[in-house]
Amino acid sequence: MWGRFAGTMFKRSHYIALFLVVLFVVILSRIPNQTLGNMKLAIGGMFLPLFGLAATSHDLVQKAGATALPRSVLVEQNDQLRQTNETMTIHLQQYEGVWRENERLRRLVGWQKQNRWSLRLAHVITRDPANWWRSAHIDAGSVDGVRPNQAVVCAEGLVGRVQSVSERRSQVILLGDPELKVAAMVDVSREAGIVQTTSSSPQENNMVDLDFLPGNSDVRPGQDVKTSGDGGVFPKGIPIGKIVDVRSKDYGLSTEARVKLSARIGSLEEVWVIVQ
Repeated sequence: MWGRFAGTMFKRSHYIALFLVVLFVVILSRIPNQTLGNMKLAIGGMFLPLFGLAATSHDLVQKAGATALPRSVLVEQNDQLRQTNETMTIHLQQYEGVWRENERLRRLVGWQKQNRWSLRLAHVITRDPANWWRSAHIDAGSVDGVRPNQAVVCAEGLVGRVQSVSERRSQVILLGDPELKVAAMVDVSREAGIVQTTSSSPQENNMVDLDFLPGNSDVRPGQDVKTSGDGGVFPKGIPIGKIVDVRSKDYGLSTEARVKLSARIGSLEEVWVIVQ
């Protein structure tokens, strides 16, 4: 009895399924083409994320394989990057040097326009290592109007004077050489003296002496010292430096002051010759 009932139910289910299939076919045949196309797109859209995930996984596998380069290739690329970095660093240093030189020359040109003297720009080309603080050679000579005993200055102040001249070059004796003496004046007190160096040792601290000041001198540290114009070699008013300290000499009969030079004698690159 149970077998008959199960068989009857199976046949009935079979008929129902067959009827639904026939009904679905009939319905599809009567649906307009536009509606049918929309249904196909909707059903297909349900499966697109699965297709996209599969494609993405495939691309990632290919990219991972491409990036797994051999060690020799990686070492070569690293060497190339290092060489490029070193080259760029050298170029940057060169550009910085050109920029500093350009700024320095612009200041020199601006300083030249502010002065009443006739000036000739020259570059320091050589210096004797054994005589670094006493003389220098510049690339201007007689053809440029340079003559012996002309004053040499920079934007900061007095540098020295021309000692000897050739056609294209000249030798400059610098402040700090014991043979160079400059008539000077203290800017505030108007007291006159002689700037010179009595020591034969290199002037590494950029210092000179201001001698022959009166015993009751009123000079003070921090006061400016300039050329007085006496003697006819150095025009009046060229900055020399600032007084650092003062001391009495010859039992109070005279005063001596130490002066720190305005010009950086040890690092000169460009100078001006007063060719007037």
